Formats: sequence, structure tokens, C-alpha cells
Amino acid sequence: MACAQKKCAAQRRVIVFIDESGLSERPTRVRTWALKGCTPVVQFHFNWKHVSAVAGLTRSTFLFRLYDGAVKSRIVREYLDSTKGAVQMALLPAYSPDLNPVEYLWAWLKRHALANFCPKSLAELKTTARGKLRSGQRRQSIITACWKQAELW
Repeated sequence: MACAQKKCAAQRRVIVFIDESGLSERPTRVRTWALKGCTPVVQFHFNWKHVSAVAGLTRSTFLFRLYDGAVKSRIVREYLDSTKGAVQMALLPAYSPDLNPVEYLWAWLKRHALANFCPKSLAELKTTARGKLRSGQRRQSIITACWKQAELW
């Protein structure tokens, strides 16, 4: 990583970690609190519709986009080819998501920002997820935490 950082700095480039994740209408259930004797109930329907989320994380910020359905690798490859080398890609090892700080952004979104959230529709899921991600963009502590958890800080 250090060699890549030096090369990018010399060429005045920015390193961006990119990852895609899916958000489902089914909630990510986490522990919560309730009054003694009143078990909290999370009600949701069993629809399996989802939204794809793509994010790119730099040292100081992240950008994201939400898509209906899946993001195809062919589209990404065509985009990279169209840049004629201005955008270069290096793949991380297949079974090491812990090296990608964007994985920790998804963990924050699903286990904290959207925890126990039961949307009534896909549109409500997209609106809420977009709002939570926008609020995360303004919180430097979340971005720093992603880098530290990936041990790349």
C-alpha cells in the first residue's frame, strides 16, 4: 500500500476504495432496549426487493450512488475502458474484505444507521438510506473509523 500511495502522490492521483453492497427491505435486526417486561417487536413483510449501493471512500470523504437491481461488472469494465487509463483499477484479494474500508461503511449503515428499520416500500428504503449516507458524509469520525478498522490509517 505504501508503494501505491507514493506513486499516486507523485502522479497527483487519489486512491479511492470502491465497493458495492445490497440493501434489502428486510431489516437488519440488532439488539435494542425496551421497558421491562415489554419485548420489542420488529414487524416487516417478506419482500426480497433490494437496492444496490456503490460507494467510493477516500481519506477525507466518500461518495455513493443507489441503483435499483444489481450493478453489472460489464458496465464497470466499459466505463474503465472509456477513460483510456485516466482511471486505473487494482483488485483486492477475493477473500479479504477486511482490507477494504468501504466494508466498514456498509457495516455502519446496516448495523447502526438502518438497524431495525422496517421500510414500507423500496422507495422509503432508498430515501432513508440516502439520508443516512448523506449524514455520514458530514461526519469525519465515521470515515476515520472505516480506515482505522481496515488498519490502513
